[in-house]
Amino acid sequence: MDRYEGFHEFVRARQQSLMRTAYLLTGNAHLAEDLLQTVLIRVAAHWAKLAGDGNPEAYARKALVNQTVSWRRRKQVELSGAELPERVESGQPHDEATVRRIALHHALAQLTPKQRAVIVLRFYEDRTEHETAQLMGVSIGTVKSQTNYALSKLRALTPEEVYR
Repeated sequence: MDRYEGFHEFVRARQQSLMRTAYLLTGNAHLAEDLLQTVLIRVAAHWAKLAGDGNPEAYARKALVNQTVSWRRRKQVELSGAELPERVESGQPHDEATVRRIALHHALAQLTPKQRAVIVLRFYEDRTEHETAQLMGVSIGTVKSQTNYALSKLRALTPEEVYR
């Protein structure tokens, strides 16, 4: 029996979803690719056990969060967001949704790694507090407090128009 049996199918089926999460956690497409590659190497190394337990995706998502926090803690990489333009030239067309998306992206980049992970897991992936706590390896109280701090910071950092 092949040690990696089913791994390639898992990657094909879940790669896009995991990549979106990696991008939201890092705020940078290239870092997201590096993050996902690092995590998939870990998943492959533990594939026999993960495939037997039946939940390799949960392991991969938790590894995405942990690796992001680790990178940030070690300051190995700069996790940053898009820079907002100083101002839009008059007469220059701009898409209001794009401006909102850039403002929110920039605000997410200002959060701590744990706060960003909580926001991504709770609101983007629509996870419960319990699921988020399990994926992050923290208590439900920590999820609640980090969510509160993160939302307060997002409100302070983004223009009111973002929430219309």
